[in-house]
Amino acid sequence: MIPFIRRKMNPASYQGQHRRSPHFEGWYYKLVDKDERRAFAVIPGVFVGKNRAENHAFIQVLDGNRRQVHYIRYPLEVFASTDGRFDVQIGPNAFSADGLRVDIRSEGLSMRGELRFSSLVHWPVSFFSPGIMGWYAWVPFMECYHGIISLSHGISGTLCINGIEINFSGGKGYIEKDWGRSFPEAWVWFQSNHFEDAGTSLTASLAVIPWIHQPFLGFIVGLWHRNRLYRFATYTGAKTTRLHIDESGVQWTIHQKEWTLDLHAFGSEGGWLQAPRNEGMVNRIPESLDSSVEIALTLEGPSKREVCFQGKGRRAGYEAAGNLERLLDMAGHQWNLEKRR
Repeated sequence: MIPFIRRKMNPASYQGQHRRSPHFEGWYYKLVDKDERRAFAVIPGVFVGKNRAENHAFIQVLDGNRRQVHYIRYPLEVFASTDGRFDVQIGPNAFSADGLRVDIRSEGLSMRGELRFSSLVHWPVSFFSPGIMGWYAWVPFMECYHGIISLSHGISGTLCINGIEINFSGGKGYIEKDWGRSFPEAWVWFQSNHFEDAGTSLTASLAVIPWIHQPFLGFIVGLWHRNRLYRFATYTGAKTTRLHIDESGVQWTIHQKEWTLDLHAFGSEGGWLQAPRNEGMVNRIPESLDSSVEIALTLEGPSKREVCFQGKGRRAGYEAAGNLERLLDMAGHQWNLEKRR
């Protein structure tokens, strides 16, 4: 029981010890250079399936400018982790919250170098809310778990990618992770830490969540602004009051007590990542690293209405995948239930 609690209280660390297959785990690094000209996602991970032939470690790289994805598969035996903290190795490649070191030589991709991270903005962890999932993190049968390692941080160092040196010093990064049996049936996710207010960062996700009797629409939004974290989530009692998804992006309004958060994410063309299903890393999902998001955070008091923050995020990561019609239908059903109450 103690190792289980220790892992839950440190969601960044590897969670796959003693889990039954299928199990996947992946850490997501978003890297943007100082001038915002180049953006990459680097995703180390592992998949353990019921069919041993599917067992492997991997590193997935998305070039946000070229919209190209490279998936490098490694034997499971070269994956190693340190118990109790985020410290992962896949062959000659090393990953942690402090930085990454890569030495990838595969068909179509040569990537070597080391990056260091500083001034990480962590999501708070407590016993009753061990990370971004709140108390849901303690539920043992969730299909997919989610964690935030750093909402925003500085980068130093260079990477040599296909013979071209890219200097990331002065740039910004973001780190999150997912683990469990499979990605959801449908979800929307977007993230940016490139606002005119340099201390602002946003991460937002909405998904169909399987539950005991029937699935529900779950969401988590974190807005870091002027050293304060604004949390809007299913477990905080927040309500989605408007949701529209089409080919251009997402319009989403959330109410929580006296707060209203309006989000408008504008999607753009991206690359196709591989994502987990029960049978393997066979799901293909589109992700962009050159989208944008508009935010308005409003405080509505008894006598006045104050817009506390309004801004536009650049170089946003964006995904809208799966059965989005089901997601929208569930949102409409939820609104009707609220009206009846």
